[in-house]
Amino acid sequence: MKERNGFFYTVINLSLLFTIVCGNFSAFAQVKSANKTASSNQSKQAAQQCSGAWTGSITYTRYQSMTDKKTTKRVSGRGEDRRDWEMYYDYKASVAVLESPEKNGSSIGKATISHSFSSTEKITAVESNSCDRGKTWQDMSGESLSKTITKNDGNETVDANVSVGVNTDGTYTVSVGLPPVKGKTSGSQSSTFSGQCTPKEGKSFNMPPTATMIDGNSLTTDGSHRVDPANANRLSGTYTYTWQNVTEKITWNLQKCGAPLRITDLRFEDMKFPKWDDWQEITEQKGTIDGNWVRIKAKVLNASGETKFAEVYLKETYKGDKWDGAKPDMPLKDETFSVRLEPGEEREVEMLWDSSGYAWFDDGRPRLVQRIKAEVWEDYKKADEMTKNLKVAPKPVVLVHGLWSNWRAFETWQNILTTSHSYDWKAFPVGEKPEKGLLNTGGAFMSATESNTVSQNAEQLKSYIRYAQEDRNAWHVDLVAHSTGGLIARNYISQLMPPNETDARPQVSHLVMLGTPNTGSSCADVMYLVSGLKSLYQATQDFTNGFNRLNMNRKGVKFSSLAGNPLPTMCKSIVWNDGFVSVPSAKWTINDTAESKSIHTDLTGTKDFSDFVKPRLAIGPRGDHNPAAPDIPSRTGQLDRNSAGAVFMNAAFAPALSNENSFDEKDFKPDFSKTVRIAPKGSIEVEIPVTEALNFGLTFMADSQISATLFNDKGAIAGKNPAKTPEANVWFRSIYYDKPTVAGTWKLKLENTSDKELEAVIATWKDAVK
Repeated sequence: MKERNGFFYTVINLSLLFTIVCGNFSAFAQVKSANKTASSNQSKQAAQQCSGAWTGSITYTRYQSMTDKKTTKRVSGRGEDRRDWEMYYDYKASVAVLESPEKNGSSIGKATISHSFSSTEKITAVESNSCDRGKTWQDMSGESLSKTITKNDGNETVDANVSVGVNTDGTYTVSVGLPPVKGKTSGSQSSTFSGQCTPKEGKSFNMPPTATMIDGNSLTTDGSHRVDPANANRLSGTYTYTWQNVTEKITWNLQKCGAPLRITDLRFEDMKFPKWDDWQEITEQKGTIDGNWVRIKAKVLNASGETKFAEVYLKETYKGDKWDGAKPDMPLKDETFSVRLEPGEEREVEMLWDSSGYAWFDDGRPRLVQRIKAEVWEDYKKADEMTKNLKVAPKPVVLVHGLWSNWRAFETWQNILTTSHSYDWKAFPVGEKPEKGLLNTGGAFMSATESNTVSQNAEQLKSYIRYAQEDRNAWHVDLVAHSTGGLIARNYISQLMPPNETDARPQVSHLVMLGTPNTGSSCADVMYLVSGLKSLYQATQDFTNGFNRLNMNRKGVKFSSLAGNPLPTMCKSIVWNDGFVSVPSAKWTINDTAESKSIHTDLTGTKDFSDFVKPRLAIGPRGDHNPAAPDIPSRTGQLDRNSAGAVFMNAAFAPALSNENSFDEKDFKPDFSKTVRIAPKGSIEVEIPVTEALNFGLTFMADSQISATLFNDKGAIAGKNPAKTPEANVWFRSIYYDKPTVAGTWKLKLENTSDKELEAVIATWKDAVK
């Protein structure tokens, strides 16, 4: 295998490439003459007020990238050569446009130029050869890496040609021509080898920085821009020219007859997630996300011939707002920037601004755009101002479904969020894009599918949160979790959420739980024993007893919980519940709670979103955006019969669960249980043994299309749970007979109103203490 030619041969080739790429750029843009005739009215107005020179700022950028990846088979047929080459050219010039010293109406430019060019070529050759005359064969490889970099220091100020030509029809052109500047070129080359019969040593060379000249550039707009008749003495705009793989852009903000002190530019930057301190410019169309840090930059120009001292203020302004237009401007921060500017000098001031809450007004109304104004003052008088819009979208909402469900439980939420704010409020239901993360919580209702563990699902949630942050460039998200999804979210926060090392605020700002069995569900314990459905175990009191001991760390995340309370009884207990979770279990040790008349599966509806979820996420700028203070729990996670709110029915059903006591099946074993199947459009009667008791209860799991009627030993109806009613849509359906019973045999009639065979799981209990 032959070695490549020497290092300096490579450098000469790359330097020639640099000359080809960079040296002739100016030939593609010709500066147009500015000797156009303005309208007579504009000329008269300009003559009365000033010499007519344009002053302000022009920014010019040119970017180019090229790549070449090629694989070629070697002549021997036993290997290949791979070439991987890439080139980047990045050029930016900031031009201060000043009135010429002759004050004859012409303008001059003072430019600072930043330039970076890099070329990297990697060549890898692999060939199979034999070192023992064909007895054995081995791969012999070699790799060479060549780099060339040309940069300038960006501190030099050079003269630039600027020109503005206004036509009689109101169109105008802006032109900028930039001279060559000094730079330095450096390079390196390295090589490595492996597998040769005779070991071959790689070599490395470095070329020290060598002085060079970087060619200038120029660009003229296409003449399509028009003067605003209402503000004929001010021109601003952007023009982009793209050809092949080159993109040139010119942005201008110019004024005729303006004050000596001028705001020439106002722009915003945020950090590109997940790299802290990696700042990028915010485009007006995309905006930023509530909670992101924003860097506000304002440029001030001294267009006069004398030294100026000025103060710069950055404010939020309501001017033009539909509802709050009369409000006075407010400083973004209690901070003033004092600057000294020499004649013709342009300086930039910057402020770090916390955008938390600025997607909303303090009364919960959506704030679709934030107006930020920069002002420059001299001698207690405002000399100039500039206002720009910054769109601040709400934090993305990651939606976590629970038991026997999937992402479609939140399918309508994007429409709900859009209606509540705008399409920029994004919903991310976990599992909608399964390649980003997919929860397995047991399939459909009463499915025998075995679910993932809570911790396995928390890992999937971790991936989906990362996806939401990258998609929206959001440093913080909100979580809304339904049912056992709240346990998954709590496990993620406690065990997997990274520490808040960047801005001292947690990655998850708020966790809103809807019907989460934080201390389990007594019916889940009973029906888990009766049905054998493994997915139910994670909703049992036995499971959550241990879960709560391990997942108490909230890491500053605000917790809120909504409990459904439409039903008065559930398995073995008299307690208000949503058909799956009791009110005390949902509220647990959470300070911010509320109750709803919705059953468990309806807690993700529009009403509960409007009444409970939105007020906790739509927090304005003057709301509390600090991390939640850590709570010292009043309980250690074990069930407390006296404080949990549930009244258990007898000693057999009042387990003393604690950190020391293990789960005992007999504590949750019902008096009677049975699993039956009902034919399509058919019915079945199940004999129910009843003993002497103060009262009697029956809980069953069945599709909502099954009707249940309970008859006592005399044949009289003791209770009903009809099909297709709200009570039929809950997972644990109960019939409670609140009268004394005597020993006998009762009957439960189950009617299937559907066209398919359905299953029902039945359990009975007695002696509820009122």
